[in-house]
Amino acid sequence: MIVLPAIDLLDGKCVRLKQGAESTAKIYSENPAQIAKEWQAGGAGIIHVVNLDGAFGRAQKNTRAIEAILQAIDIPIELGGGVRSADDAEKWLDLGVSRVILGTVAVSSPDVVQECIKKFGPAKIVVGIDARGDNVAIEGWEKQTQKSVFELAKQMKDMGVERIIYTDVQCDGELVGPNIERTDRLAKESGLQVIASGGFSEIKHFEDLKAVNNANIEGAIVGTALYEQNLTVNELVRLFEQ
Repeated sequence: MIVLPAIDLLDGKCVRLKQGAESTAKIYSENPAQIAKEWQAGGAGIIHVVNLDGAFGRAQKNTRAIEAILQAIDIPIELGGGVRSADDAEKWLDLGVSRVILGTVAVSSPDVVQECIKKFGPAKIVVGIDARGDNVAIEGWEKQTQKSVFELAKQMKDMGVERIIYTDVQCDGELVGPNIERTDRLAKESGLQVIASGGFSEIKHFEDLKAVNNANIEGAIVGTALYEQNLTVNELVRLFEQ
């Protein structure tokens, strides 16, 4: 399993939100590239970057900050937020992003996912499945759908997707612990590689995820707990390597 430190960008700054609400933004750094270097120095093998402005409809706002991150580190980054078309995905991949995350379009325009898989291959495309309860949330988590997480995961697998990020919105940024039970079920039922996200705040949460012993759970994203210095990248890397 791997640890994916998170850098959430809002107006070029590293922030964390509670349950995805822009009004709750707390600024942790005005130098995202420096944060990325620290995560790399701690042993991270990949960094999870979210263009929050993109998720809220301001897709170009963090381009400069993302370029700075790419120039500052040698490890890959995955990027999500506002990727709505194959052209959007291609722009970021051409810039040097290793893989892009498709979220809202997986529900609203699944043909975009299929086009991206065909054009770039499944290694370059990750689908982000964000949910409140069993149902998917889209558009920066502002809109709740009637589509179930499990239904969407199956649909994505049928399209050739190999990897998803599952986020329990109600846990995200709250330091209350992840939804390990649903993560495990999703990984088992879908057969996809699943990266867990939302609520990881103490070492026990990662130990519990590891203890599930599900080969389809690839790793976990952690953000707030690192910024609040509850955890370090290095101790999580060591845990997952044991």
